[in-house]
Amino acid sequence: MAKWYKTESIRPNEWVCGYCGNMVGGDEGYFGIQPPNHSWDGDNPGNDFVYVCPRCKNPTVFVHERGNVVQIPGPLFGNDVDGLPETVEALYREIRECVKSGCYTSAVLSERKLLMHIAVDNGAEAGKSFYDYVGYLSDAGYVPPNGKDWVDEIRKRSNEANHEIVMATQEDACQLLDFIEMLLKFIYEFPSRVRRK
Repeated sequence: MAKWYKTESIRPNEWVCGYCGNMVGGDEGYFGIQPPNHSWDGDNPGNDFVYVCPRCKNPTVFVHERGNVVQIPGPLFGNDVDGLPETVEALYREIRECVKSGCYTSAVLSERKLLMHIAVDNGAEAGKSFYDYVGYLSDAGYVPPNGKDWVDEIRKRSNEANHEIVMATQEDACQLLDFIEMLLKFIYEFPSRVRRK
């Protein structure tokens, strides 16, 4: 682990570390100034800060950008899911990294691909259309009864991202990822918990 040189005590902060994923708090790091402030006051909320994670010792930067405070690297969106097959887990992680990096169109297209993987992994015939795979998941009982509207929304948004010249939004990517996380827990995590018992 790195030992950071000449860190200072700065304004305390809490954040989810983009490296280790832990909820942490700390007051060790560095601060910069934002013109026209020109203040070296480490307690000034207008300054940019670099915090050192007390768990993994990696740096996290908080900068002011267009009136918002942006964390770099940000935390992964969504939650870890246990019991996933290797390819499903790798693609799910890749999607979470896309959302974290602001690559929302890439995330939506990958979410579409992940749903296809999930369907085939659970008995759907390979080589079918995305529409068929989403229908399979719904018809085979992998989607809860009140989730049918989500299925239609996924079909619509994924079609737009794949076949039209539009960019996906953060909301598009995050809503689809919420749905996929729920499916992954329902299809993989909960059954794996029962098997472990």
